[in-house]
Amino acid sequence: MSVPPLLRLLFDDAAVFPPGNLPLAEAVPAHRAHRVARYADAVGPFLCGAGRLAELAAAAGPADGPALRVGLVLPGGSASLAEALAAAAPFEIAAVELVSADLPKTVAVLDERLPAGTTAYVELPRDSRVEDALDVLAGTPYRAKFRTGGLTAEAFPGVYELAGSLMACAERAVPYKCTAGLHNAVRHTDPVTGFEHHGFLNVLLAALAARAGDRTGTADALRERSGEVLAGAARALSDDQVTLIRESFTSFGTCSIAEPLADLADLGLPATTLTPHLEDR
Repeated sequence: MSVPPLLRLLFDDAAVFPPGNLPLAEAVPAHRAHRVARYADAVGPFLCGAGRLAELAAAAGPADGPALRVGLVLPGGSASLAEALAAAAPFEIAAVELVSADLPKTVAVLDERLPAGTTAYVELPRDSRVEDALDVLAGTPYRAKFRTGGLTAEAFPGVYELAGSLMACAERAVPYKCTAGLHNAVRHTDPVTGFEHHGFLNVLLAALAARAGDRTGTADALRERSGEVLAGAARALSDDQVTLIRESFTSFGTCSIAEPLADLADLGLPATTLTPHLEDR
């Protein structure tokens, strides 16, 4: 079943990361089920830390079909890249994600060691150095990664901080992904924690405003709390606008695939041309 271009490969499967923390023995079969569901084209790679690759291989079992498509997360940065890639040989490595204390050095290591066809995301600092970091990434094939949530209120960037990051990426033609705190479609206040969560539909629309150089529009899109308004704006997007959005905002990591799909269905924006069945939720 066809998935709209706005949603294709948008949801990276971060089920084993907080706050989901699903055991690998459960997360792997769940991911495989997503990969054959009607919404499969909306689902990106299975995200796994480099230190858990042996455990992942055991959970995946003998290959009796296509290799598991993995996004490899490297907490140790580029210094651990070669070792992690060797350990990841049983899998199809779609992307690597890493932090960097020395971005020019990281770019040099990626240039030397990253396999052809593999995407690399570099998590950028949440301070005034973000534009300097983006200057280093500009003109390279490597992408930015922004943390949009976590286990504390401070882990969630404010509207103007995130808008500034999206604008800075657009100005330099650097694509980006987001991670954490973004598995709901619409901006909201979590009723349990009180944390202010960005919505992934907000970020999609903010990406378009950023591409237009509209700083106020970027912040307004991130600030919007009406699902009806956001869904209407999404329905009105032209094909060219969708292309611009997804050239910039490539994906986000979510510990639940079902939750964002259910949010979209509730807004009348199902991930396929059919409304998801209850089992898809």
